[in-house]
Amino acid sequence: MTFHTGSTIPEEAAREGLLAVVIGRGVAAARAAASVVDRLATSARGVVTTLGWGVVVAAVAALALGYGWGWAELVVVGWGLALLVVLASAHLAGRGAGSIDLSLPVDRVAVGEAAEARLVARNPGRRRFAAARLELPVGDRIVSRMLPPLAHDAVFDERVAVPTRRRGVIAVGPVRTVRADPIGLMRRDIEWSGVRMLHVHPRTIAVSPLSTGYLRDLEGTPTRDLTVSDIAFHALREYQPGDDRRYIHWRSSAKTGTFMVRQFEETRRSRMMVVLDLASDAYEDAEDFELAVSAAASLGARAIRDARSISFITSGRARAAGRASTAAPGSRGGTGMRELPTASRDRLLDALCLVETDPRAAGLADTVRAASESVSGVSLVFVVTGTARPVASLRQAASRLPAGVEGVVVRCAAEGEADARAIGALSVFGIGYLEDLRAMVARTASVA
Repeated sequence: MTFHTGSTIPEEAAREGLLAVVIGRGVAAARAAASVVDRLATSARGVVTTLGWGVVVAAVAALALGYGWGWAELVVVGWGLALLVVLASAHLAGRGAGSIDLSLPVDRVAVGEAAEARLVARNPGRRRFAAARLELPVGDRIVSRMLPPLAHDAVFDERVAVPTRRRGVIAVGPVRTVRADPIGLMRRDIEWSGVRMLHVHPRTIAVSPLSTGYLRDLEGTPTRDLTVSDIAFHALREYQPGDDRRYIHWRSSAKTGTFMVRQFEETRRSRMMVVLDLASDAYEDAEDFELAVSAAASLGARAIRDARSISFITSGRARAAGRASTAAPGSRGGTGMRELPTASRDRLLDALCLVETDPRAAGLADTVRAASESVSGVSLVFVVTGTARPVASLRQAASRLPAGVEGVVVRCAAEGEADARAIGALSVFGIGYLEDLRAMVARTASVA
């Protein structure tokens, strides 16, 4: 019979615990190594070019075959290719300049005005950094500039022109440096900034104050709605229980022997509305539409400058037959229209940077009807459209205006002849150049 000493079991448990600790540390080290390898592989995939991977594979194959078969020539070729890879990697060491800042001196310009992006690179360190290529995305193109070697405290300041031939919002950036070895085995891209947005506003023109359609008093426009308290006097009537005694007209009461009180017309603030037609079939070409956007923007900007109450409306998506429409951001009434912000001139013009024609836009009559139902207190409406919009459609749109509202249609045909005519109670002006709008507004104001 064999007896085990009492110390055997604790020794085995200690060995098992030590083995578990070793295995655990080994697994942790393996995971850490795998993580490092994965990061290196990810970095390598972003740095090594297709040619570089070809050289790496060729070097490994040459060394394996050379040592395996004893071919000294293949060994020399393999180590030569490996040396090229090492030198290419050393060429990309470091980040380059200490910082590269991207800014837009002016972030809002009109079509055709000069705009530029500014690149400022600084090297606050002691090392002298090698040259690199700067790449700056501007819209759908990439602008390249060479960044020269920067000594300690050196600054590189470069201006890049941004094209403003067309209205819109242009994304500028991010700026990045591109460093590559002379052979093209390695390429390293580093981003230094975010994206800056340049708003290219439609071109506008200064027009005369929009006084037409407004009653020239400081308190508003009187309506046919009668009230017992306002400032637009209408008539006298007999006192009725509940009337405010402050409005008793004592002189008339003394003459008639009956208490007479003043009766007033309710007054409302006058409101202007600009409707921009976005239907594709309303315009002959893109130049006509750009002229329409500029004309509508000029009217809206003038009204904001004059501190007029204004609503700026564009066409919304037409409702599909048998389907409930999804209202676009800023739309009212579910279909037919979309209202742009008019809190300031810049906010309106920023929104107009993004408007485009839409083949599925609601008809002009539907847009005017939806706007009339949604916006109250309107006394003057400018409808801006193209010459492809038929007269019958204009008459139909005019019929959707509330009674007593003055309507003016501006039809745009780039480089066309300016004209003026009346279609019923509707004033219709044709413009071929934005400058024609100034004469049109002056003429409208003179007959008001």
